[in-house]
Formats: sequence, C-alpha cells, structure tokens
Amino acid sequence: MATPEPITGQERRDKPAPLKAPRKAHLVLRRVEPWSAMKFSFVVSLVCFVVLFVAVAVLYGVLSALGVFDSIVNTVTQLTVADGKTNSGIDIKSWFEPVRILGYTALLGAVNVVLITALSTLGSVIYNVASDLVGGVEVTFSEAE
Repeated sequence: MATPEPITGQERRDKPAPLKAPRKAHLVLRRVEPWSAMKFSFVVSLVCFVVLFVAVAVLYGVLSALGVFDSIVNTVTQLTVADGKTNSGIDIKSWFEPVRILGYTALLGAVNVVLITALSTLGSVIYNVASDLVGGVEVTFSEAE
C-alpha cells in the first residue's frame, strides 16, 4: 500500500475556501415603551443641557476677556448720551453680567429638558399607535462580505 503524501502549507493555500453566505437578521420594531423613551430622552437632554451651559460659560469667559462686552457697553452709551445724560433709562451694562447670561442659559436649558422629554414620550406613544396600524418598522441586518 502506498502512503499518502502529506499536504504542505502551500498546497492548502492554493485551494479556495468554501464561500459562506453572510448571515442576516430580520427584525421588526413593533413597540417602544413610553417609560423607557422618557428616561432615555431625559438623560440625553440633561447631557445636552450640561454641554450647552459649559459652552455658554466658556464663550462668555472668552468674549469677556477679549473686552467685547465692554466695547458694546461703551458704544451704546456713546450713542445714547446727549448733553452728558443718558436718554435711555436702561442700564446696558446689566445686560452682559454673567449672572444674567448664565441664568437665562439655565432657564432655556431647563425648558429644553422638559420639552424634549415630553415630546419624546409623546412621540413613542404616537409611534405605538401607528405601529399597531401598519405593523412596525422592519430592519434587516447582514454581515459584511
């Protein structure tokens, strides 16, 4: 009996590997829990609020260090002064105080958190009603070839 010759590494590489079809997963999103949507959107909107607040604080610091607010106050004061008296009863300098700017930013951010959370929760309820009528969103995932 003849002994078979061993297959070397080069001979193994010459043979093409059998091709496998990519795997596919077919999913249907039929329901979104409103409570989960509310919690998730609340956390995301809080993160956006923090980012907004920090961005405004940094921007205010940079503009204040560059003297932009002082220039605006001086320009408005020069335009409204007649005979040594200001014609407007408005204290323009108080408009650019950090407490006022950051306070309005906090107020706007809080309103955004409430609105984004409420609208996302309402959106999930509307999606659930529409999904009951049309069957949901169908998604197919497949591996890259």
